[in-house]
Amino acid sequence: MIERCNSQDRLDPEVSVLVIGAGACGLSAALAAHDAGQDVLVLERDALPRGSTAMSSGFVPAAGTRWQRDRGVEDSVDLMANDIQAKNHHQANPVVVRSLAEHSAQVLEQLADQHGVPFELVEGFLYPGHSVMRMHCTPRRTGEELMGALLQACEKASLDILTECTVRQLLVDEHDRVMGVALQRPDGSWERIGCRALVLACSGYGGDAELVGQHLPYMKDAVFYGHTGNQGDALRWGQALGAATGDLGACQGHGSLAWPHQTLISWALMMQGGVQVNRLGVRFSNEHKGYSEQARTVLEQPGRSVWNIYDARIHEAALSFEDYRQAHAAMAVKSAHTLSELATLTQLPEGALSQTLAHVRTLCEQNQTDEFGRTFGPEQQLQGPWFAIQVTGALFHTQGGLEIDAQGRVLRADDHQPLPNLFAGGGAARGVSGAGDSGYLSGNGLLSAVVMGTLAGRSAAQFTRTDPLS
Repeated sequence: MIERCNSQDRLDPEVSVLVIGAGACGLSAALAAHDAGQDVLVLERDALPRGSTAMSSGFVPAAGTRWQRDRGVEDSVDLMANDIQAKNHHQANPVVVRSLAEHSAQVLEQLADQHGVPFELVEGFLYPGHSVMRMHCTPRRTGEELMGALLQACEKASLDILTECTVRQLLVDEHDRVMGVALQRPDGSWERIGCRALVLACSGYGGDAELVGQHLPYMKDAVFYGHTGNQGDALRWGQALGAATGDLGACQGHGSLAWPHQTLISWALMMQGGVQVNRLGVRFSNEHKGYSEQARTVLEQPGRSVWNIYDARIHEAALSFEDYRQAHAAMAVKSAHTLSELATLTQLPEGALSQTLAHVRTLCEQNQTDEFGRTFGPEQQLQGPWFAIQVTGALFHTQGGLEIDAQGRVLRADDHQPLPNLFAGGGAARGVSGAGDSGYLSGNGLLSAVVMGTLAGRSAAQFTRTDPLS
């Protein structure tokens, strides 16, 4: 895990900035360090860099962007920071929250202008907790497309990404300064690479059953819909170096993973008027509260799965999401002209289902708030033909990790001062979602990956320019 070495020893080869992990966080950090004039190497265990980002919708929140201005959306750093803190019950580090909100627009615009990432504003609906439309995505609205754009940017910048290598050890001197890493190849051979600054961008611990059971016991039997490489390496390395950690019980769940197809179904279906019913044909929650905490609620239902029920209006809007189109092509989406037919297709009790949807219709017509706290309006009215998808709750990624400051520097546990040359972002670092599953504001994961990844890369580059030992 950690190998101690002499501070006088220098490894060959050596790079200025070494990045572990080639997901959105690692690639954003690498581009930022490269833009700052430093030589960079990215290490990735997979043959093809994807990370958890490729499994997401690829939405990145940002405040005050030109895409918002073009659509007449008024947003601000204060509003975005307040939204994040309101959702996480003011449990996140306000300094980090503020830094992410302040830099979000500039980071996205620089990625677009300098590196050709084709961001656009997501319009038509608000995710729970966001005061205004501030989600940005690439045209197909998939994390896979976002990863493709970032990889293309790295290729154009001639950035080196070394794949199929698993970092096994950090090489650290007597002053806790990272001198380099020891990595292993698929054939069992070992290599050592030196660095002057190290960025941990290898995400959280969602793929490690032991750590999930320890910190997220209610998710230990849930589907893990994240990258299998999320094994908690950054957490273990940091702890071995005496780094502080925070919010290890925080995660992003999702209450709408198509089952058994395991395709992400956008929560836009719920925000545009859809409802979830369990096997008894009844609603059981406020679907507008948040999709992260909804994972636990869905898993508590009979059979640990439920049905998303919606109509043709929502179906047509959902077709703008490639994940939804894939689910539709895989026959995960059921359609019916009548409620009787829908009940047969879903094997839900027709009487209970009809009663549930009649009640929803009344709530919409009368602009009422239901017993769960969800407010309905006429624009959310559902009417046939009907559509349904069976879904389950899933763990997407963890949100706790190493404590960092506003620039992505990893902090010590004893005095909260930065470790000499260690930086982190994305799932490797403590996020801004508070201590549990209910504090996750949509987009927090990629906000920490793309924006904090960029800040960590910049900080690492700055460190190598000013550090006298470099």
